[in-house]
Amino acid sequence: MSVDDYAGAGFGAGLTPGARPALLLVDPACAYTDPGCHVYAGPPALAAAEAMRTLLASARAAGVPVVITRVAIAADGSDAGVFFRKVPGLRAFGPGSPFAAYVDGLAPEAGEVEIVKQYPSAYFGTDLAARLHALGVDTVLIGGFSTSGCVRASTLDTLQHGFTPFVVTDACGDRDASVQAANLFDMGQKMAELWDLGTAQAYLERVGGGVSVP
Repeated sequence: MSVDDYAGAGFGAGLTPGARPALLLVDPACAYTDPGCHVYAGPPALAAAEAMRTLLASARAAGVPVVITRVAIAADGSDAGVFFRKVPGLRAFGPGSPFAAYVDGLAPEAGEVEIVKQYPSAYFGTDLAARLHALGVDTVLIGGFSTSGCVRASTLDTLQHGFTPFVVTDACGDRDASVQAANLFDMGQKMAELWDLGTAQAYLERVGGGVSVP
């Protein structure tokens, strides 16, 4: 992305915006990269997990607030809402399953926010929004799995709570490349600007907030 593109996004020339970013990684669960999970697994998910690890390391080095979500469901999917009952392949992911765990290297550390939820849908939340606004955060970099559901819903949530969302395309994964590309294109048209991993890293290096979430 050029300096002009940054300026057009409100960040000013020279990558020195007044904005303060946070990083949101949406549902980085092992099931998405598990070859035995026929619903989500695939090459795009494997590549996205590696990009998420890189993005997370950059955010931590910059002192940027980090929010990571995960899913927890019952063995039969009974407490997981209509979505899980309609997808039989997910019922096997019960307590202790890969669906309730993180891909290696994507777990939150002390001082970072973890959101545990019962189904993958919108969960940015007014409480979290208030905490980030109190820190001066007004920009959210987003990566994660399931661009048609989790990532899209979380991106819309950040937008509706007054943040400027940037979806990091390399750090997003889905069940196949065509689904991922279509969803990212749609989000780029309606909700957020799309950044590649290199652009996101350059941004974090220049505008790291140096704050943590209390």
